[in-house]
Amino acid sequence: MIPQNLKDIVSSEQYTGFYQTLALLLFLMFFVGLILYVFSRSKKHYDKQAHSPLEDDDQPFNL
Repeated sequence: MIPQNLKDIVSSEQYTGFYQTLALLLFLMFFVGLILYVFSRSKKHYDKQAHSPLEDDDQPFNL
């Protein structure tokens, strides 16, 4: 039997554990990558961004 669409593949009980494990690993890799990215940025970058709302702008606010 050839699956017709993604729903047939995912709903199969044969690979349910595999898909759950794969989803968990992808989430963890993304989360760890995001944490590494945030902590690899310099503190100077975050200080500049933290003070930007307090700085006076010469340009008017436009939406």
